[in-house]
Amino acid sequence: MKENKGISNTVKMPDGIKASLNESVVIINGPNGETSRDLFSPLIKMELKENTITLSTASSKRKFTRILQTITSHINNMVTGATEGFTYKLKICSGHFPMTVKKEGSEVVISNFLGEKIPRRSKILEGADVEIKGEMINVKSKDIESAGQTAANLERATFIKKRDRRVFQDGCYIIEKPQ
Repeated sequence: MKENKGISNTVKMPDGIKASLNESVVIINGPNGETSRDLFSPLIKMELKENTITLSTASSKRKFTRILQTITSHINNMVTGATEGFTYKLKICSGHFPMTVKKEGSEVVISNFLGEKIPRRSKILEGADVEIKGEMINVKSKDIESAGQTAANLERATFIKKRDRRVFQDGCYIIEKPQ
């Protein structure tokens, strides 16, 4: 019978980044701020040595490696968020009716969309910052999930039903995502 040995991944922190590990909570400090996340999995063992996080599993089966790769990706995204941040760019397209888009507290309000009297509202998630400049909307955050969900909320708020999308192309559309 074949022996099933474990595998491991390492995430080395770049210069200027400090990592700390409190049981399963990973905290990354960088020039853009601090990000933290609970990455608990009973299948993964995490260790922090000399600003390098080592993740290891007891087995190399697919279930173990999937979780290992997912947690590694989360940590890499946290490092990117603490150094550079994430930016989504959206474009406001209004061909039929001139709509107005403005930020009010923790919401983005879209007025006069397709001539509607009731304004549409989109929620801004905690940690995300929205800037509206002319026809462009920039969503910035150090957390990729809050930036992405805020951008998706804006795009979803202007979804058109019961009309031909080839003709009615009005709305807010994501035109650039972080790589």
